[in-house]
Amino acid sequence: MSREQRGPNEKLGAVLALAGISNAGLARRVNDLGAQRGLTLRYDKTSVARWVSKGMVPQGAAPHLIAAAIGQKLGRPVPLHEIGLADADPAPEVGLAFPRDVGQAVRSATELYRLDLAGRRAGSGGIWQSLAGSFAVSAYATPASRWLITPADSSVAREAGPAEGSGAPIKVGHSDVQKLREAAEDARRWDSKYGGGDWRSSMVPECLRVEAAPLLLGSYSDEVGRALFGAAAELTRLAGWMAFDTGQQEAAQRYYIQALRLARAAADVPLGGYVLASMSLQATYRGFGDEGVDLAQAALERNRGLATARTMSFFRLVEARAHARAGDAQAAGAALKAAESWLERARPGDNDPSWLGFYSYDRFAADAAECYRDLKAPRQVRRFTEQALSKPTEEFVRSHGLRLVVSAVAELESGNLDAACEQGVRAVEVAGRISSARTTEYVKDLLHRLEPYGDEPRVVELRERARPLLAPA
Repeated sequence: MSREQRGPNEKLGAVLALAGISNAGLARRVNDLGAQRGLTLRYDKTSVARWVSKGMVPQGAAPHLIAAAIGQKLGRPVPLHEIGLADADPAPEVGLAFPRDVGQAVRSATELYRLDLAGRRAGSGGIWQSLAGSFAVSAYATPASRWLITPADSSVAREAGPAEGSGAPIKVGHSDVQKLREAAEDARRWDSKYGGGDWRSSMVPECLRVEAAPLLLGSYSDEVGRALFGAAAELTRLAGWMAFDTGQQEAAQRYYIQALRLARAAADVPLGGYVLASMSLQATYRGFGDEGVDLAQAALERNRGLATARTMSFFRLVEARAHARAGDAQAAGAALKAAESWLERARPGDNDPSWLGFYSYDRFAADAAECYRDLKAPRQVRRFTEQALSKPTEEFVRSHGLRLVVSAVAELESGNLDAACEQGVRAVEVAGRISSARTTEYVKDLLHRLEPYGDEPRVVELRERARPLLAPA
């Protein structure tokens, strides 16, 4: 369904011309993006002609999909007002801002939190569904540069007025902050064991909306405020990581941007670096290796002399992942060597942040294996994967599944089809126990690589075992 505007939508027509997208091409892109979110759309070139020449405004998710489709072609976010569809829903701007002012930063974060768990606001449709495919790596440019220039706000003390909520504003204390930190710790544990799509993990956005938002809008001293912003930043980054793991790239991007802004308010430079490293991993995963390098190096640059050896090791490892995806073997090798060197300097008594508890030599080896997979060096992949799989992984089930797939790919590229299928079967078994779109994508990639051997009995068996995992939900 559509509703009519007054006259032609000249803005939409101009941006389509700028992007070089035909009416048929836009219709196809919008239908494809809708299909990725389970929507059955049947727009054609005539539909687009009506949007442009008659000012018809498609209903539901379509305006956001139009903006996303054009944004993908232009390589940057496209707000609805730029294409004359701003009246459809203001929600696409939520979470993309990185305000200079602390008060505005609080409003930006809490506005994002107020989207409920089903991705709906009162009276509107599914917002993350509406934002399908709107991830744009260029949206990270301003947050990263502003954080590099000023990684800490001068003061965050706040006195809340009575008009900022119902009833008296909350006077925030250290006990309130501790509850958020405990929630973050619980969420990290569940996420590692069951995946970002597990129902326990999905409680993080609810915690942000119900617990964190009222505290951020409350009253607090500078000391308590710094701690509060740090705890909220950890939870917000976790929400982004879980969205990333479940394939909601557009939601992850918005959470990451807000997490970085909150880390700046907390004056926690290592935590800000960790958020940038998460952004880097997402950019790398999406195929933007060069931008992933920039984000990882931003984390490194500001943390020299501040972060612990283990933290610096992780940042260099993330940089190596991006170099490898960009195809720069020499730079990836140098970053891996530096990461290993930093890890060797780490000592049990170091004051490592709690959020780095997952990082040890087996995680280093797992990511090193993925670097060499991207660089098509199967011998190195096998060497590091054997190290990565050498320890029990009851706590990090998802990571174990990912490592098994990487191992299977290495065996396949080394000509060991039976071993590849054996590891693939183990990976499918693990993937079936968790809720992780990322793990499923790894399995799909393995099956794609096995297509030339599709008639082999072991490959047929693996494909059959994977069928329930790959079936539409």
